Amino acid sequence: MPKIKTVRGIENRKVVSQKEWLAARKTLLVKEKKFSKLRDAVNAERRKLPWIKIEKEYVFDGPTGKVTLADLFCGKSQLIIYHFMFGPDWKEGCEHCSFWADHFDSVNLHIGQRDTAFAVVSRAPWKEIEPFKKRMSWKFCWVSSFNTDFNFDFNVSFTPEQRKSGKAIYNYAPLDMDIDEREGVSAFYRDRNGDIYHTYSSYERGIDLMNTTYNFLDLTAKGRDENPDATQDWVRYHDEYKGASKDC
Repeated sequence: MPKIKTVRGIENRKVVSQKEWLAARKTLLVKEKKFSKLRDAVNAERRKLPWIKIEKEYVFDGPTGKVTLADLFCGKSQLIIYHFMFGPDWKEGCEHCSFWADHFDSVNLHIGQRDTAFAVVSRAPWKEIEPFKKRMSWKFCWVSSFNTDFNFDFNVSFTPEQRKSGKAIYNYAPLDMDIDEREGVSAFYRDRNGDIYHTYSSYERGIDLMNTTYNFLDLTAKGRDENPDATQDWVRYHDEYKGASKDC
């Protein structure tokens, strides 16, 4: 009879021989390869989506003053924008968006080599963003869309009227919204003529791929090990964690 080992937070697992483990691993590998090919196919389909030309002139506030959407491309042809939940009069940026943002600087070192720029946009005024960004020690480009329609046009900010009527649109469907800001990611392309196109946006679980921590945890036996009723109740600002992991 196989031994049964109980680990806290994990259902009972069989403890088997190397031969049995290898057989089970190869069975899973078949599914993983199918998943990888399906992901490649979905990625290819995403790249074939039609585009929308950006006709409106968006002007943001940043550390050096006014910047346009075109400026955020930094000479590249592609731009990824993370819609960070940080509304006017909020005391600090969203704790969970901050979890995502902790990964951005490391990725930003590489995507520029693939003709892609990255920026974060929030509706909070720059004077509120600046001290929070400094506290978090982030280096990525972050600008304010305060007094512009940008967040509303990309369905990540909601007026009091939208929230009251229950007609706010988020993740491509009406949603009874109880908050004025939500998270998301959008991609843009700028052609040689300087015309800008919106090519893609995703929300909710669609931003998971931007969170490297989750990709690491998904490799482990316990996985994300989150409370199913409040999946991110463990998340804190990185300067507020207690007993944080240290290098071995």
